[in-house]
Amino acid sequence: MPQTVCSGTMFTTPSGFSPHLACAEPGEEEEAPQEGPGPGACLADGPPITSASLDTLIQNLVPTADYYPEAKVRKFGPKILQLLTEWTETFPTDFRDEKMVGHLKDIIHRIAPCDEAYWKTLNQVLQKLSQRLALMSQGEESIVKVSLNASSISDKLVAFKTKPPPIQKDMLSICNDPYTLAQQLTHVELEHLRHIGPEEFVQAFVQKDPLDGTQPCFSDQKKKTSNLEAYVRWFNRLCYLVATEICMPAKKKQRAQVIEFFIDVARECFNIGNFNSLMAIISGMNMSPVSRLKKTWGKAKTAKFFILEHQMDPTGNFYNYRTALRGAAHRSQTANSNRERIVIPFFSLLIKDIYFLNEGCANRLPNGHVNFEKFVELARQVGEFMTWKQVECPFEEDRAILHYLHTAPIFSEDGLYLASYESESPENQVEKDRWKALR
Repeated sequence: MPQTVCSGTMFTTPSGFSPHLACAEPGEEEEAPQEGPGPGACLADGPPITSASLDTLIQNLVPTADYYPEAKVRKFGPKILQLLTEWTETFPTDFRDEKMVGHLKDIIHRIAPCDEAYWKTLNQVLQKLSQRLALMSQGEESIVKVSLNASSISDKLVAFKTKPPPIQKDMLSICNDPYTLAQQLTHVELEHLRHIGPEEFVQAFVQKDPLDGTQPCFSDQKKKTSNLEAYVRWFNRLCYLVATEICMPAKKKQRAQVIEFFIDVARECFNIGNFNSLMAIISGMNMSPVSRLKKTWGKAKTAKFFILEHQMDPTGNFYNYRTALRGAAHRSQTANSNRERIVIPFFSLLIKDIYFLNEGCANRLPNGHVNFEKFVELARQVGEFMTWKQVECPFEEDRAILHYLHTAPIFSEDGLYLASYESESPENQVEKDRWKALR
C-alpha cells in the first residue's frame, strides 16, 4: 500500500533491536550505566565512556580564565576548522536559517584573525556551503514541480463520475522491456536519494528536550524534510501508476499482459537492488481495485509474483526482506562496479526503524548523562544510507521513459475503483453499493 510519514502507530519493533541502548520496558530494572566523568573531570582521562553529563561536555569544550581545551588557539583552531567544514558539508540545510549563518560568521570572525591561512579556508567553507544550498534548492524545486504536475493531472481525473476516459498512452507503448524500465526506475530512486541529507532524518523525528530551553532550533520544520517527503510521494505515485496501468485496458488479455510485465519489472528491480521500486510495484498490484480483478489474474502467469511477495512479506518484521537487504549490502561492499554497488532500501521501513530507535531509546540515561550508544547507532544507520545514496547510477537515461514516469496521468482511488468495476462487474452488495455511489 502507498506509504506516509510521521504516523507513530504504524511503527513496529525492528528485529535484532539492541537491548543495550537504554530501552528497558516499563517496570523493568535497567542495568546501571557506565558512569561518565563528573564535573571537573576530563573526557580524555581514563577508559572510554558511553555517557557523560551535559555539564561535563560543556565544561570540557568551553574555555575559561584558568582552562583552555587545547591551551593554544593555534593548536585548537584547526580542529574548529575541521568541525565547521564537516558540519557544513554533512548538514548544509542547518544553515538555511539566517540565525545559524550568523553564528557561523561569528565563529569565523573569532578564529580567522589568529592565522592568515584560516581566512582562505573559512572563505572556501562559506563558498562551498552557498553552492550546496543553491544546488539543493534547485533539486527541491524540480522535484516539487514534477510532483505538482503529476498531482494536477491526477486531480483532473478525480472529477469524472464514470469510468475515466481512456488515456492515450500507456507504459507498454513507451517501454516494453522490463529490464529497461527497472533501470529507469533506479534512476528516479537515486535522483531522489541524492537530495536527501542526513539532517532530514534528524528533523523528521526531532523532539524538544525539556533541558534545552524554550525555543525550537528551527523555525521552518516542514522545509527541513521536503526532500524526504518528496521521496515518499514518489513511492505513492509509483503505486498508483502501476494500478492505473493495470486497470486501464478494456480487455482482460491486455490487463493480464500488463500484470505479467510489472511482475518482470519487479523481479529486475530485486536483482538490481532497488527494493523501494520493488515494494511500490507490489503495493500497487495489491491495491484493492487491482486485486479484485480475479478473471484478469486468472489469465496471468503469477508464480514469479508470489515469490516476490514472499521476499517482501512483512511477517517477522520483514525478515525475508532484511535478509535480502543484508545480501545486497554485502555485495555493495565488495563490488568492483557501480552496477553491483546499488542498494536502494525500502524507504518507509528505513524511516520506521530510525523512528523506533529514536523514540524507543532515551536521549539521556537515568543519571542524566547523554546516551552516547543511542546516537552512535543512529549515526550507523543513517551513515549506511548515506553510503548507498552516493552511488552513481550506471544505467543510461531514457528521457522518454523518465518523462512518462513523472508525468503520466494516474487514477485517483475512486477512479481506480470505477475502472475496475467497469472491467469486472461488482460481485457482492458492498461492491455494488460502492459502484453506485461512485457513479
